[in-house]
Amino acid sequence: MNTDLHQGDILKIERIAKPILVVSKDFFNQTCEIIGCPIYAQGTPGPLHIPIQSNDVDGYVHCEKMTLLDLNIRGYSKIDHINYPDIMNITDAIQGIFDYI
Repeated sequence: MNTDLHQGDILKIERIAKPILVVSKDFFNQTCEIIGCPIYAQGTPGPLHIPIQSNDVDGYVHCEKMTLLDLNIRGYSKIDHINYPDIMNITDAIQGIFDYI
């Protein structure tokens, strides 16, 4: 069991064209199942399209396209990691999807 997956990691996952940002917390990721959002190279900033820039990846995290991915059955590699303020912005946007009126 891999416990080396962290919130804010950017992954390249087998059979998925776009890089994926790990948005789930570290304790959730310990089973190698993650909740991730795709990173698109181009886009327009908005409430659910958060721009990020790391050493190796620039683009827009599409928060509304989050998905559960089982990395026990897919190959993956870490590309990079985003900074804490970006993680906060993205998790706030995701939480906003589920907030009630």
